Amino acid sequence: MRLTIEHTTRYGFDADASYSIQSLRLTPSEFHGQRLLDWRIDCSPVAEMTQTRDGFGNILHLLTVEAPHRDIAITACGSVEVEDRHGVVQGLPETVPLRVFLRRTTLTAPDANIAALAADPPGDNGLAWLHALMGRIRDRVDYLTGVTDTATTAAEALRAGAGVCQDHAHIFIAAARVAAIPARYVTGYLLTGDDAPAAEAHHAWAEAWVDGVGWIGFDVANRICPTDHYVRMVAALDAQGAAPIRGSRRGGGAEKLEVEVLVQQQGAQQ
Repeated sequence: MRLTIEHTTRYGFDADASYSIQSLRLTPSEFHGQRLLDWRIDCSPVAEMTQTRDGFGNILHLLTVEAPHRDIAITACGSVEVEDRHGVVQGLPETVPLRVFLRRTTLTAPDANIAALAADPPGDNGLAWLHALMGRIRDRVDYLTGVTDTATTAAEALRAGAGVCQDHAHIFIAAARVAAIPARYVTGYLLTGDDAPAAEAHHAWAEAWVDGVGWIGFDVANRICPTDHYVRMVAALDAQGAAPIRGSRRGGGAEKLEVEVLVQQQGAQQ
């Protein structure tokens, strides 16, 4: 399947900012089953942009605006060809040891409730255990916006019994790591249907390591492994490390942020 994506982020300030720097993780990964056909990142005002890779192998652009400005608009767009590989992720340039993905972060630190989710050891069938874990988490945590925010931890979301895809992924990752299974957080895009409106944000899910298979994605919010409706962007230990855009500025006063994501099947009737 070929998907087209347009992801626009707009910052507005109530006073001049003299300098802004942004780290952009807005370029999808390429691996077996996912290929970039075309991709570009545009910025207004015109800004200097350099490309590198971060410590997890994700494509990273550093954007700097040095002239006075009261707004920044960043648009990442292009086409991606995706195959359904039942969530299996192979062919990425893996440079980080698996043990790194057992590391606990502030957002994924387990408490007694998360430890209880991982109380039964996975044994020889880690894949079946991970599928069951996905179901247990989704049964306990409703998908509900407005209950959590970007700073909500896995333990807090599980206690609340509600959250969004970020929270589902963090709980899954935290429980998998308790069970000594390497796990990581993924940001990307999801095609939700021809008649779906533009989304206000990207999508998120988790990946866990299964011996003999490799990395497999688990979208707890939707109870499935990623299909050809998913475009994988970047992965890190948690949502903070996998954020599409992070940055800082000098001046500018109060800030207004708008994000819009449009994902469509290429060639589908509009």
